[in-house]
Amino acid sequence: METILVSLGAGLLQAFEPLNLFMIVTGCLAGLFVGAMPGLGSVNGVAILLPVTFLVPPTAAIIFLAALYYGAMYGGAISSITLGIPGSSTAVATVFDGRPMAQEGRADQALMAAAIASFIGGTVSVVLFTLFAPPLAEFALKFGPQEEFALMVLAFATFIGLGGDDVPKTIFSILLGLVLAAVGFDIISGQPRLIFFDMVEFQRGIGFLVLAIGIYGIGEMLWTLESTNGKITMHKVNVTWSRMKENMRGIGAYINSTWLGSFLGFFVGTLPAAGATPASLMSYGLAKTFSKNPDSFGKGNVAGVAAPEAANNAASTGSMLPMITLGIPGSPTTAILLGGMIIWGLRPGPLLFTESPDFVWGLIGSMYIANVATVLLNLALIPIFIRVLAMPFSILTPIIFVLCVLGVFATTDRMFDTWIMLLIGVVGYLMRKLNYPVAPAVLAIVLGPLAERSLRQSLISSQGDVLTFFERPISLTCILIAVALISYPLVLKALRRRKSAPA
Repeated sequence: METILVSLGAGLLQAFEPLNLFMIVTGCLAGLFVGAMPGLGSVNGVAILLPVTFLVPPTAAIIFLAALYYGAMYGGAISSITLGIPGSSTAVATVFDGRPMAQEGRADQALMAAAIASFIGGTVSVVLFTLFAPPLAEFALKFGPQEEFALMVLAFATFIGLGGDDVPKTIFSILLGLVLAAVGFDIISGQPRLIFFDMVEFQRGIGFLVLAIGIYGIGEMLWTLESTNGKITMHKVNVTWSRMKENMRGIGAYINSTWLGSFLGFFVGTLPAAGATPASLMSYGLAKTFSKNPDSFGKGNVAGVAAPEAANNAASTGSMLPMITLGIPGSPTTAILLGGMIIWGLRPGPLLFTESPDFVWGLIGSMYIANVATVLLNLALIPIFIRVLAMPFSILTPIIFVLCVLGVFATTDRMFDTWIMLLIGVVGYLMRKLNYPVAPAVLAIVLGPLAERSLRQSLISSQGDVLTFFERPISLTCILIAVALISYPLVLKALRRRKSAPA
């Protein structure tokens, strides 16, 4: 323990060096912008700015990219709350309650809750990273295809509470998402499937951001225009010191969800190929399941903002753990970081802590500084973010539309995907109009490919034996927890009926 504290102290001193501190602040600011722009996200931001880092020493370079990653996790909540468009897949769950809060004139509360929850999630994950890096990385290696599939089953179990009381409509929404996620080539045989109208463009599949931006950008915009007859009055928010103090005092309303998201996010983030998106979605589902007032989720519950934001920030740090200790990237962004480290002449793996201790502890020290810097920047910029809501909706509508189109086209470089996004937007609008929940469909699109891959790998390795999922302790535990999560709301509903029934 003493050795860890001494090494961490040296890492913090290294992070406070002028060049490294400048790279931290610059990376955090750039990350906020990248995360807030629909369609960009941390993956594209790190990939675009990676060549710039070759101008500085390797330690300063990785510190800059890690700070950029951190900032992007924070920034995704900005457009999710103010515009209702997820900046990246990791911020989709933030839209569920963040956007309704903004429409009620509580955008400052939502943005502050997102910043504070992100800070807590980041702090928890960095402390866990510092203390338990080697054993946690070794535990993550025990996750084979069976355990990954069981984890996805656990994530699907959190869907039960996301569709309200109408279970058939929820199941339909999930199935629709799974169908759209299956478009493209079969992952085992390579045969094309669900190529609608024999159009070659469908062979590349339908990207998640295409669907998310379509449903939550175009779909919500059309629904808002219709439900208000085009006469939309956005509640003005005056950001004052007294209001900020009041929001700070309201932390107790979402602190439990924040702790849940922090620990869950870090654990899921450490698993190879899991990442921050499943972590944030699972955290939101669990926060709703265990809430005393689950019906308020999706209508502006501040815990629905805090839980996924804590989870995606914790997962971003967690995903760096297997990259540093094992050389296995835990997310697409860390895969790019891994490539950068190799270019800089560093070899990620168990020996990195002994061969390049200055680099490792400098990076860990920078995580603490970046976390503080980003939350301060975020809180300071809240008045600027709020100004977006002060614009008349007649001006905001075309801006949202343009951002949706640019976000999709910049990500995929295909006009076909832009048309699909617009079509999905109309489908999302019709689902809202017919009272079908859209959240389960979006979640199924994210987790469907991950679940399919791990399921088929498991069955191939076990020669079709389904019992393989129950013979391994970790997968069995995840499945049992999933069954408990599915049963929990059903049992509660039965108990309420029994209490309300006349004696």
